[in-house]
Amino acid sequence: MSTLASKAQLRASFIRWALFAVPAVFLLAFLTQQFTPGGPGNPWYAALEKPAINPPAYLFGIVWPILYLLMGLALALVLSAWGARGRTAAIVAFAVQFVLNLAWTPVYFGLQRIDYGLATIIALDVALLVTIVLFWKVRKLAAVLLLPYLAWVLFATVLNYQFLQLNPEASGISRDDGAAQVIEFGE
Repeated sequence: MSTLASKAQLRASFIRWALFAVPAVFLLAFLTQQFTPGGPGNPWYAALEKPAINPPAYLFGIVWPILYLLMGLALALVLSAWGARGRTAAIVAFAVQFVLNLAWTPVYFGLQRIDYGLATIIALDVALLVTIVLFWKVRKLAAVLLLPYLAWVLFATVLNYQFLQLNPEASGISRDDGAAQVIEFGE
């Protein structure tokens, strides 16, 4: 016998998934940040010429936790949609875009590659758009919850591009103190 779940059962399923998904998103983001020397304290980054649209550093500490919360809630909505057509594809798409999200920081700051960072974030843009479309098919609210994240990532793509335009020579330069020395050997 097949019966539909009651609203209370659906709500309980969402809450259980949210209690898993939200902390998991935060934990993975936190671990990535712990192992990658990013942000204004990074000497390489501090030496870069900044675009006019570069937001103040404190804004990232406000925006990202909100976006991670929305991402976790959106994922929980899809995870709790048992039996929904396209649920598995939506979850896989979320995982792909989230891996790209987490990869950007080590690529940009760890490898000090603005160019590879731009390629990574463009791939993230595409993966996130696919995720939103697939989430829409499973739970419309889940897709809507990802729209602020999409807006921020698109802004970050423009910002990454402007950093590359202003600092084309900085991509791939590895220096611990923000300085570089060139030694030429002549004949």
